[in-house]
Amino acid sequence: MSPLVLPPGDFKAYLFDLDGTIADSMPLHYLGWKQAVEEHGGEFPEDLFYAWAGTPLPRTVELLNERYGLSMPVTDVVHRKESLYLSRLPDLEPIESVVHHIHASHGSIPFAIVSGSPRTSIIGTLTQLGLIELFPVLVGAEDYTRGKPDPEPFLTAATQLGVAPADCLVFEDADTGIAAATAAGMQWVRVPAPARSGIDR
Repeated sequence: MSPLVLPPGDFKAYLFDLDGTIADSMPLHYLGWKQAVEEHGGEFPEDLFYAWAGTPLPRTVELLNERYGLSMPVTDVVHRKESLYLSRLPDLEPIESVVHHIHASHGSIPFAIVSGSPRTSIIGTLTQLGLIELFPVLVGAEDYTRGKPDPEPFLTAATQLGVAPADCLVFEDADTGIAAATAAGMQWVRVPAPARSGIDR
């Protein structure tokens, strides 16, 4: 496990993305998406899923409809995908380097989760990893109107913590999240993707 390398600065809050940053949950999210989309006669190639990482869930369905000429019901597909993801939580693994940093830093600086997932998914993921008590602020899909790469999710978390954006450090794995952090005027740490040979579990 390689330790995270943080930029220099006197930070007053750490803002963490969740999926792919704290939790090695992207493979489980993909399996949920794949099944939910296939049940409606669509397809979602794995490379496209990772290319669209960080895209809000409803927008993902809209993009699939546009790309493949489908008319999948957005709300139904999103709800089905989330249900399938939650059913796979027993298979969830942590991103060890980030979880180690969370435990080492807890109590010395405030934390927030800033995710594109709904709150039920955030709570389920953090509970499965035994981390739910460490995060007093959870910012999920219900808490903003414009998702990453817009800065609104990170700015919302900074406001809730009472910390200036320039004093926040963001932990992210996705390009859209890093773009959102940059647009919010925050420094960031890119969390590398876990090495894997496949996603089937």
